[in-house]
Amino acid sequence: GRKRPDLIVKLPEGRQVVIDAKVPLRAYLEAYEATDTGIQAACLVRHARSVRDHMNALSLKDYWKQFSPTPDFVVLFLPGEAFFGAALDQDKTLIEDGIERRILIATPVTLIALLRSVAMSWQQQSASENAKKIWETGIELFDRIKTFVRHFERIRDGIQRSTDAFNAALGSFESRVLPSANRLKDLTAPEHGEAIECPAPVEMALRGGSVREGAAPGPEGEHEH
Repeated sequence: GRKRPDLIVKLPEGRQVVIDAKVPLRAYLEAYEATDTGIQAACLVRHARSVRDHMNALSLKDYWKQFSPTPDFVVLFLPGEAFFGAALDQDKTLIEDGIERRILIATPVTLIALLRSVAMSWQQQSASENAKKIWETGIELFDRIKTFVRHFERIRDGIQRSTDAFNAALGSFESRVLPSANRLKDLTAPEHGEAIECPAPVEMALRGGSVREGAAPGPEGEHEH
């Protein structure tokens, strides 16, 4: 006893639209074939009633409960503008009553426009997701570069400490050891080669770098790679 939709259109963010195309069209076809104007008018009245009855059936809670998530609205599809126009001529409030029941009556032209709008919404959703991924990747890259700069700072500090230790040792060697060695050489073997010269100190300036905390937002935690 469940009514089966003819088409379910998926929308971004898990939403959906249900399309049903089961409106009986026999009364309209009988009106089209009738030669008597009275019979034709009666058939058109029945056609409008068929459209409204089907609209009311689609608006029942039991029909909506069978979908999860609940559709945004249900499209009642009529396969031609003439079918819709004939029903509307007999039932002037058909559109308004349908909107109140979240039923959208659509013809081929309006259905194509609806589906094109859905396609554009998916394109926008895809572009939005790509932009979000780019943003997240940029934040992750920034965080990794920030960590890498800290490694450089530690290496620079190590080089600086090694340079300071070398120069301090060299200064002690030049002031305290070298003079005694050369004096001993002059006393014991003055002709034995030249005096010992002190090596040159290390003179270098390391470029400083820094990481400003809070320069840009990053993902939770710090990942060192």
